[in-house]
Amino acid sequence: MKKIFLITTILIFTSFELYSQSGNSCDEAIAITAGTYTVNGINGNSFDANCTEYDAANGELEWYSYTSTQDYLVTVSTDYAVNNGLDTRFHVYGGDCENLQCVGGDDDSGDGYLSHGSFYAYTGNTYLIAWDDRWGTEEFEFTLEENDPPPPPPFEFSAINVNSVGSERGLVDMTGDGLDDLVSIQSSNVNLLVQTEGGFEEINISTDQADYTPSWSMAAADFDRNGYTDLLYGGGSGVTFMRANDDGTGFSEISGNEYVFSQRSNFIDINNDGHLDAFVCHDVQPTVYYINDGDGNLQFFQGPNENGVISGIGGVEYSLSPYPGEQEGGNYGSVWIDFDNDRDVDLFIAKCRGGNIQWKYNELWRNNGDGTFSNIADVTGYYSGFYPDGGHDNSSNLGDPVQTWSSAWGDFDNDGYMDVYVGASATGDGDHKLMQNNGDGTFTDRTSGSGVENAPFGIENDSGDFNNDGYIDVLSNGSILLNNGDFTFTLYESGVPGPGAIGDANNDGFLDVFNGNNLYQNNPNGNNWLKVVTIGTTSNINGIGARVEITSALGTQIRDVQSGTGFRYMGSLNTYFGLGENTNISTLTIYWPSGTVDVMNNVSVNQSLMITEGQTLSAEISSLNQISVFPNPAINSIEIKSDYSLENAIISVFDLNGRRVLNYKNVGGSNLVDLSSLSIGEYILRVISFEGNIYSTKVLKR
Repeated sequence: MKKIFLITTILIFTSFELYSQSGNSCDEAIAITAGTYTVNGINGNSFDANCTEYDAANGELEWYSYTSTQDYLVTVSTDYAVNNGLDTRFHVYGGDCENLQCVGGDDDSGDGYLSHGSFYAYTGNTYLIAWDDRWGTEEFEFTLEENDPPPPPPFEFSAINVNSVGSERGLVDMTGDGLDDLVSIQSSNVNLLVQTEGGFEEINISTDQADYTPSWSMAAADFDRNGYTDLLYGGGSGVTFMRANDDGTGFSEISGNEYVFSQRSNFIDINNDGHLDAFVCHDVQPTVYYINDGDGNLQFFQGPNENGVISGIGGVEYSLSPYPGEQEGGNYGSVWIDFDNDRDVDLFIAKCRGGNIQWKYNELWRNNGDGTFSNIADVTGYYSGFYPDGGHDNSSNLGDPVQTWSSAWGDFDNDGYMDVYVGASATGDGDHKLMQNNGDGTFTDRTSGSGVENAPFGIENDSGDFNNDGYIDVLSNGSILLNNGDFTFTLYESGVPGPGAIGDANNDGFLDVFNGNNLYQNNPNGNNWLKVVTIGTTSNINGIGARVEITSALGTQIRDVQSGTGFRYMGSLNTYFGLGENTNISTLTIYWPSGTVDVMNNVSVNQSLMITEGQTLSAEISSLNQISVFPNPAINSIEIKSDYSLENAIISVFDLNGRRVLNYKNVGGSNLVDLSSLSIGEYILRVISFEGNIYSTKVLKR
C-alpha cells in the first residue's frame, strides 16, 4: 500500500510540475539549462515589450526560464541546418513576471531569417526567454549555450519600458528647446514623449490619415522655419510630409501622388539656398528629391532637372540608362556628409539589390560647389554622361558591390576627415568594409585586422561615441564596435541595445538608444562631454549640413549636423562629443552651410551650448596686404595674389544676399578662380587657408 501510494504521489507531482511548466505564460515558463530544445508550437500569452531590432508587434509567445548558476555569456540560437528556411524571433526579459524588462533578443542575426543572440547572465538571476510566432509557427530547435563572459564593456545601458506606440521611432527635438524627445508614429497620430527635467510629458497629436506611413524610414527637421519640427514618412508606395503648425499642437498632412518605394530618407539643403529640401532613396527606380521654394512648399524631382539638380543626384533619368528596359534602383542607405572638407555636403548611398552588377555598387556623390554632383564611386561607367572623358570615376575607391542597407560615418582616428564603416547585410553579400579617408578625396581599405570582420550582419549601422572617450564608435545590429583610437575596434555583443534612434533622452551628455517600447539609457561613466545645438539664420534653421569641430588635448574631433543616419530611425539633430578626462576645449568652430564661420575659445566641458549662426566673431581678416585679386572688374576669371599658400584652401564666392554661389577645395593650389558661370554683378570672394585663417575681398564681374 505504501509503495502504491508513493508512486501515485510521484505521478501526481510530476504531472502537476509538467502542467505548471506549459510554457504558455511567464508564470508557466519551462525551466531549461544549457542544451538543445524543440519548440513544437507557440500558443502562449503575448507581452508588449519587443526586445529585437524590428518593431513589429509581438505575436503569441512560448516561454522558457533560465537561472544562471554563475556569471555567463549566454547564447541562444536557431542558426542550424535543421531549421533552414524557417523564420524565428526571441526576446529575453529580466525581472519578475509583474515587472519584466528587456535584456536581450534577436530576430535575423543568423543565416537567412534565423536567430542568434547573446546576453549577460549573472549568478542566481532568472531570465525569461520567449519565442515569438510573429513570423511563423513551424516546429524548430534552439540551443542555449553557456560561456565564460568577456570583461564587461566600458559602458552600461539600462532598459526602460516607455509608453510608445506606432510604426517608427525617433529621438529628436520636436519643440525647438534643444532637448531630444521620443517620437513614434501611427497613421493618424504622432505620439510624443517630450523631454522635461526629470522625465517626459506624453503628448498625442491627432493628424489626418497619412497616405503613407513610415514603414521604411522617418526623417525630421523644421523645413518651414516656424520653430517646430516637421516629419517625413518614407512608405513602401510613396512619401508623406507632416508639417507642424506654428504652435506645435498639430500637423498638416501632405502627400504626393508619385510612386516611391522609399528606403532611407533625409532632410538636407541640396541647393544651399538656406531652405531645407528632402531626399528619399528609391528601391526600384532612381532616387527622388523635393526642392523647397522658400515658403515651405516642396516640389518633386527625379533625376537631372534644370529646376532641381542639373546633374541629377543618386541616380539618373531612365533615358540615360545604357540598359534598355531597366531602371536604376537598389538605393538603400543615404548619408549626407562633408567627406572632402570643402565645407559643402556630399552624399553616400549604400546599395543593395539583385540583378545587374551596376545596381550593386555603393555610390559617393561629390558636391562640386556649383549646383552639380558627380559620382566618384562609379566603376561601371553608368554615369559616364557626367564625365568629360566619357569614362567612369572611382577615384574615391568606395565603388564596391557590398550588399548593404546602411553605413556608419565618423572620424575614427581624429585626423579631421570622415571615415566610413560599410556593413554587409547578410552572409554571402560580401564582407564588411572599414575605409579610411586619406584627406585627398580617396579612401584606403583598413578592414583586415581592424576587428570589424566579425561584426554581425544586418541592416542597421550608425555611429556615436557611446563611452564618451573621444573616439567615434559604431552601433551595428545589436552590437557595438568600440573604437580603440588606432583604427581598431573591439566588438561587444552583449549588454548592448538593439538598433534604434540615437540621441540624449535625459540631457546627461551620454547617447541613449530608443526602439519599440524600450529606451536604453546610457549610464554616465565619469567621462566629460559637450553637446552643441545649432540654430541657423542665413543657413537652414537646424544648421543641417554644418560642420562642428572641436580641438582639445585629444586632438581634433568633427561632427556633421545630419537628418537621417543609419537605415530607418531618426536620431538627434544635435551634435555630441566625448572628451574622456579632458576638462577644457581649446576651440569650437562651426562651418555653416551659408559659409559663415563661428569660433569660440576656451569652452568648458559638460554643458549644452545653443549656438546661433553668426553670434561669435570669426577669424576673418580683410587686408589687401595679405590678399589681392586681378583683374577686378573681371570677365571670366580672376587671379589671387597672396602671401599665404593657397594649397587646399577653401575658395568661395558669395552674392550680395549672402548666398554661396561657388565653392571648392583648391587642390593643387591654383591662383585662378573661374567666374564664367556667374552672372554680371558684385560678389564677395573668400579664402579660408589650410591653417584656418579667413580672408575676403569684393569682386566685380562684368
